[in-house]
Formats: sequence, structure tokens, C-alpha cells
Amino acid sequence: MEDELIRHLTSGESQWVYRPELNSEELLWSNFFAKLEANNVRHLADHPLTDQEKHQIRNQLNFVNFYEAAKWLAGENGIAKVQVQREDASLGTIRLEVIWRHNVAGGKSSYEVVNQVVTGGDAARQRRGDVTLLINGLPMIQIELKSRSHPYMDAFRQIRKYEQEGQFKGIFSSIQMFVVSNITETRYIAAAKETKLNDRFLTKWVDKHNQAQPHLFDFAREVLSIPMAHQLVMQYSVIDDDKKALILLRPYQIHAIEAIREASRLRQSGYIWHTTGSGKTLTSYKVARNLLQIPSIEKTIFVIDRTDLDQQTTAAFLSYAENDMVDIDQTDDTQHLLKNLSSEDRRVVVTTIQKLNTLLRQFEEGLHEKFHQRVKNLNLAFVVDECHRAVTPERQRILEQFFVNSLWYGFTGTPIFKENKREQKGDLAQTTEEQYGPCLHEYTVKEAIHDRAVLGFQVEYQTTMPGWAEDEIEDEFYDDERHMLMVLDAILNKSKRKLGFQNGVGKTYEGLLTVKSIARAQAYYDLIQEVKAGQKSLTISESVKKVLPDFPKVAITYSVTENDESSFANQDYMSKSLEDYNAMFGTHFTLATLGSYNTDLNERLARKKDKYAFREEQLDLVIVVDRLLTGFDAPCLSTIFMDRQPMKPQHIIQAFSRTNRLFDEGKKFGQIVTFQTPECFKEKVDEALSLYSNGGEFAVLAPTWLEEKAKFKEKVQQLLAIAPSPEMTPDLDASSDAELKRFAKAFQEFDKLFASVQVYADYEQEDMLKEIGLSLEDIENFSGQYQNVIEELRRRRKDDEGIEDTPFDIEYELESVRTDEINYHYIISLIQNLIDSKNQVIPDKEKKMVDNYIADLDKTNPKLSQLISKIWQEAQTNTQDYKGQSIAHKLDEMIDLTIREQVVSTARDWCVGEDELQFIVDNYRVGKDKQIGEKALVDTYDYTSYKENKGDQALNKLKYKKALKEDYMNMIAEEILPLRGR
Repeated sequence: MEDELIRHLTSGESQWVYRPELNSEELLWSNFFAKLEANNVRHLADHPLTDQEKHQIRNQLNFVNFYEAAKWLAGENGIAKVQVQREDASLGTIRLEVIWRHNVAGGKSSYEVVNQVVTGGDAARQRRGDVTLLINGLPMIQIELKSRSHPYMDAFRQIRKYEQEGQFKGIFSSIQMFVVSNITETRYIAAAKETKLNDRFLTKWVDKHNQAQPHLFDFAREVLSIPMAHQLVMQYSVIDDDKKALILLRPYQIHAIEAIREASRLRQSGYIWHTTGSGKTLTSYKVARNLLQIPSIEKTIFVIDRTDLDQQTTAAFLSYAENDMVDIDQTDDTQHLLKNLSSEDRRVVVTTIQKLNTLLRQFEEGLHEKFHQRVKNLNLAFVVDECHRAVTPERQRILEQFFVNSLWYGFTGTPIFKENKREQKGDLAQTTEEQYGPCLHEYTVKEAIHDRAVLGFQVEYQTTMPGWAEDEIEDEFYDDERHMLMVLDAILNKSKRKLGFQNGVGKTYEGLLTVKSIARAQAYYDLIQEVKAGQKSLTISESVKKVLPDFPKVAITYSVTENDESSFANQDYMSKSLEDYNAMFGTHFTLATLGSYNTDLNERLARKKDKYAFREEQLDLVIVVDRLLTGFDAPCLSTIFMDRQPMKPQHIIQAFSRTNRLFDEGKKFGQIVTFQTPECFKEKVDEALSLYSNGGEFAVLAPTWLEEKAKFKEKVQQLLAIAPSPEMTPDLDASSDAELKRFAKAFQEFDKLFASVQVYADYEQEDMLKEIGLSLEDIENFSGQYQNVIEELRRRRKDDEGIEDTPFDIEYELESVRTDEINYHYIISLIQNLIDSKNQVIPDKEKKMVDNYIADLDKTNPKLSQLISKIWQEAQTNTQDYKGQSIAHKLDEMIDLTIREQVVSTARDWCVGEDELQFIVDNYRVGKDKQIGEKALVDTYDYTSYKENKGDQALNKLKYKKALKEDYMNMIAEEILPLRGR
């Protein structure tokens, strides 16, 4: 397989050269320096590099991570260089050119293939990578292969293991892309640390017609050939400064860039139809940047709407542009814009339509006469993200009349077609094609779901008035509080799975509630506050509160000028809701800083910054009218609840698309729940999906409840046909591999469907278990047997390289058999309420309830449950002593004492400073090998006392230091973090 790939890479017109003799890191370095010297003869002809100078270069090219390598490769004006202080001081300092971004398939660029290169200095950890592709001697693409008998995910897991072991150091630290394949299925992904390598971003290659090319040799022809391989890692990559990550574009993004480049050569405008959520902003950014490679284009102007400029688009652009020649015009006046347009350099200018209009008006008034003709005659390419919102046909016509040599490229996820065209206004464009020109590339929601670029939609059409004909229901019926309380019951009590409660605290998802008007949004906000305060018949269920006692954390956002007649009332109301928000998150927003509030709310809802990973900083639900329904990106947003009538087709798709961003393994679909006119809503959704998926609406929607339920029952029967009960699963010792795999595959499919049906509002656990003839205990027992089978298969697999007769994922993680993680705050509040009650004796029913919750907590955090159990026992024995006392404060004291005892015990055991070890514990950073304060701790060790205490059991000095660290790191992980992570 490896040899065949190398033959494909090096045959025909390929410029790859196979170098079998380069099989070690040192040989790769020697090869690299030969390339470097050949490409820099002018600097090195008379004075070759010395060993000391080569050592300088090796240090520069030993990147701390792939992100830093990518920043270096971006180079100065597209040329990556190294700096050398010549050993002969009279020669001074020189800068040598290493790689040229735009020098593709010729000139100074060379392309080589190596395989089975040994990495890792430690003999016990030496590894051999499969195939590595070098550009100018530096590893750029690492390919890991598995046979057809193994899933391609095994190759991906191997890459992750190598990265975790530190194999990609030294010359291999320059790698930009990983490729994994088992011949029949091939994927690529940007190089990243092991913890950041998410299999959800493994990308399949598709051609420009969106036809998949999964076979390894098709992938090699389409992607790994020259010039494409060079372009992918050097030109079709983006450095995200905010996330400190490298991004490789997906195939459809690359095809769009190439389609626009070809159109621009023909002086043709057009638009790109890429479904919402597929990364249009990133694509349009690269289009704007790459158009400058065409000599006839002097500037590209990226046009966005003013409201976007203040929000996510600017943040993304600033992050992408940090290492690029892109100027983002954020000034309020037009001087900066005029300076950028009139300058001689070729660059991207990001600005607003409003500022362009202001500049044109100033030209009309006779201002800036010196620059008028220069700017007017520029050969420009306008790139417009969200092209219908950012530029209207009227404004575009004015700009086109001034910029006589302009091309226009619009990006939209929801084009306007003849079926939903704008109202006629003179001879202005009514459709996207009339406004921008032909569609140059399309990537619909159907293709995006198929490629796992976005999720599909699961739509549930609910009604609070069953039995009523829709034409009998007046609009005001939906304003009735009874209707609103039923909607809130569905959101607050029946959406646990939709909102990811099974993930645990800090990992739940969020929802949007969209309604018809600001007044309705305000009414819902008030009603939720009253429900939380216990002032309404609706209550939040115990099963919700035991996971999130403070649920729901809710906010509201709207434009205070959206409704002129009631704008003052809206401002007063917003002031009150800002007070609630400030109290919830310790912020200080007022009406005067409403823009900052909206930015904060957006960031809090998006959760892209580390601080929002904690429950204390998170929202559960935001109530809106139209805000956030277009252009807003929050991957952890799972559900949109719609208590309003259906919108226009493009607005339905835009709203739905807030929910379908990829996030984690548990988020399978974007969830949409409607509460008004279900039949009418379904009809309008079907129309919208048909329009925007090119007739592929069935590929876009999740199955209905009845369809999914039928599939689940079918999987139950298939499982029971193999194992009628948990006791009758295949015998681990007597069964063949095929029999064990057959059972494992059947249980996996059962598990997937069981997790899936639980998301639907119609799911009732008791009824479902009765229908399938299984109890929860049966399912848990099946789960235990499944885990045993998987472990046995793993044991056998080490020596098994044969053909797999039942292919399945041995690393599959069970989804349905999960216990809700009990929030300890909930247990403490229960104990506090029982202690503070007027009853002299705690009733047995309440005692049992607390005991059960502590037992549940013990399954996920036994260390913490032991302490709470101790407090609970003492409180029952001495109820009067505990009255008026804070149970939470007592628990904190007990936790602090327990941690201190652990620290003291460990410090005395190893004869090191107690305070120094306490400092490491207090400042512990999860996932970091090196901790703050370790040197200070080592400086305190008393090896003589340690040796006296341990006698013959004492370790030698070298082993002592290593064992000391292992012991206190284990102590922190096993004894302290469970208490702190509460």
C-alpha cells in the first residue's frame, strides 16, 4: 500500500521525487541544508554554513507547536526566512530564504517523498512514520496508512498518539497537514496538538461538483499532486491568531476561490452559494486575499455591514489578518479608507458600505480632488460577505457607477431566487443573480451535511392546542399565558437532552427563544423570572434542578429603537434586564453601554473564549425577536424554540442554521421546536428546504419521531436476536472474533438509536421501556457485557491483522447509558432546607431522597460524596447544632482541611516543604506537565531525612526526584481535583 502510494506520487507528470535513503532525522537535516545552500548561493557561495551556524538554524526551525511553524511559513511577503549570525563576525548577519509561498511547481521549490523515517531519540519510544512529503527539504505533510481491514480512524488515533509522545519535534515540527487513510476512505486535517486534534474536523475531499473522492489514490491525484499540495499548505491555509491554530480550507472553499479567480481573469462578476455555517467568512477572506495574486487587480475591498463590523466578523478578520497583508479599516472617518485606496501597494481593505457611501459623497462635493481619478479608475474586486444584508441593489448601483473598473463577488447561504424574489423597484435587481451575476460555485446544506461540514436539522412541530383546526386559532390565543406556560414547560422541563444535560455542568448546550415582537419577548422574560421564583403553577422539575440548580440562566436582547412608539418603555425594560444580567455575571452594563452588553452577550453565547467554559459564566437561554438569527456563530447553541409564525424561506434557513454548527460528539442535529400552526409551519419549512437544498430536503432533516422510534425498535429486535438477555451475550472465551464483533456492532447501533429517541419531545422513558420489553437495569447490564466484549477484542486485536468480517469502531463511546451528573449544590441546598425546616425530625421520605442523591453523586465523584455524606450523617444526628449554620460553608471548611491533610502527608512522606507543595496544589494547571513552583519545591527536599525514614526502601537521588513528582501529581489528580472540581 505504501509503495503503491509512492508510485502514484512520483509517476506521470508529478514533480515528487522519492528519496528512500533519507530514513533518519539527521539525514533529513543534511538534505535540508543542501537545499538551503543551493537556494542561497548569493549569500553562501564563498562561505558555506558552519556546524555552529547550522545549529542556529536547527534551533529556529524547532517550533514549539504547529501554529508557530505556520506563522513562520507565512513569512515576509510570502517568503519564509531564517536569520544566521555568521561565526566569522566580519560576515555579519544574513537572512536565508527557505520556502516561497507563491513559487509553486518550479524555480526554487523542490518536492520529495520519504517513508519509514525513524523519529524519537529514546529507543523505547522510537517510531517510524509511514509517508512524509517534503517541500524544500522540510516535512509539510504526514501520511499515516492502515490496511483495508482497519478503519481509517486507527490511522488518526496513531497520529494523535505520536503527537502526544512528542514525535513531531525538530525537523518534523514544521508539518502543516496530516492525512489518514485505509485506501478506501481518506481524510485530511490541519496539524495541531493532540488535545486539539478533533476527529469531527477530518475532511473528505470532493471535486468541484461536490462528488466525493475518498479513495487514497484519487485523493493523491487530486490533492497531493503538485501544484495542489503546495497550494493547500501554503496558500489555502489560514492562521487563526485568536485560537492559536492553523486552519486548512475545506474542498468547497478551495473550489470557490478557484472559481472566482477564473471569473476574475475573464472580467466576470458572480456569487458563491455556500450554505450558512460552512465557513463563508473564512472563504471570502481567502478570496479577498488570493485575488491580489492576479496582476490586473490592484485592490480588493471586503465589504461588510456596520453592525457586523462591531461583532464576530471583525473578530474573525483581525484574527486571520494578524499574519497577513490585510488592512481592516475600523476608523470612524474616511481618511484611512481614502489613504488605503489611493496608495500604490496592493492589499485587502476591509470596510463598511456606509463608509464607502460617505467617501463617494465627499467626492461629489469636490473634496479629495487630488485622489478622485486615481480612486475612480482603480481595478477593484469587491468581495461581499452576507451579500444581501451588506449591500442593497441601490447602493451597489451607485458604487458601480463610480468604480468603473470593478468586479463584484457576493457570498450568501440563502440566495434570492425567482421563487422568493424581492418586490419590484424600478429596474433594480430582484434576485441574487441579477444583482451579482451567475452562481460560480454552490455548496448547499445537503452537501454540507453529507460532508459533515454542518449538522442536519431535527424539527419538531408542537402545538399547545391539540384538536383545534389551525384556521380556528386566532393570533391572540398565542398571547394567552396558558399557551406561554406550556411553551416554557417544553423548554424548561422537557428539553434536558436537547440542551445537553447529560454532558454535565459547564458542558450543557444553549437555546434561543424567538418570538414575534419585543413586547412578547419581554413577557416571556418576566414569566420565566416568575416561574423561577415559584410564583406560577409551572415549576422547574427536580430532575432539572439536580443537574443545574440555577437553570435557566436567561437573557434578552433587542434593539431599543426597533419599535419607535414604545422605544422609551423598551429602554426602561432593558435597564431592568441589564440589572439582572449584571447581578448574574458581575458586569456593569447600562443603556449607555448597550453595544458593549450585546458584544458581551454574543461572546458569552458563542463560548469561544476559555473563560466561558465554566458554568458561572454561561447562559442557558436568550430571548430574541430577530437579533442573532442571521450571521451569528455559536457552536454550543443546540436548539431554537420558535413561538411565532413561519418567516420567509431565506429567513427560516438562516434561523435554523444558528443551531447546526459542529460542536461535540453529543450534538447530532440542530434542534428546532415550533409552537404555532404546526401544519402551516411544516409546509413552509419544506418549501424553504426544497429551495435551499436543491430538492435534497430529505437528506437535510432528521427522521420524524415515529420513523426514529420504528428504527429503534428494529435495532432492539436485532440485538435481542443475538443476545436475548444480558446473561446470554457471547461467551468471551468460547466465541470467535466474528461473533463478538456481531454483538458489539448490534449493541452500538442499539445505543445510537436509544440516545437519539431520547431527544424527541414525545419520548417517555417508562412507556418506551415497556414497549421494548427491557428495563434500565437490563440495558445497563447489556452495556457492561458490551464493555467486556470490547476489552476482549482489544486484547485479541494486538496480534490480529486479518480481514475484518464485521467492520465496526472499537473506540465507539456509548451515548445512551449515562447517568445525569448530580450537582453537589443541589444536594447541599436540600440538606440546608431540611435542617432549617421547623420539623424537629427529618421525615424518612426526605432522608431517603438525600441518600439517593448522594449515592448518585458517588458514581461520578466518590471523594466529594464521602464528605457530603459525613456532613449529612452529622446533621441528622445533631440537627439542633446545625440549625442556622451554612452547610455550604461547613463543606468548604471540610474540603480545605482534607486537602491540607493530603498536602502535609505527601510533603512529610517525601521530606519536602509543605508550603511549597501547597503552592503547587493551589496553582495547579490541568493538562500541563510543568507546574508553577516546582523548582522551589525541589529546592526544599531533604534527601538525607528521606533516606533515614525509608531505610532500604529509599530510592536513589535520580529516581527520588522523578517519583516525587509522579506521587504529588497523582495525589492532585486523584485526591484534590475531585474536591475542587465540584
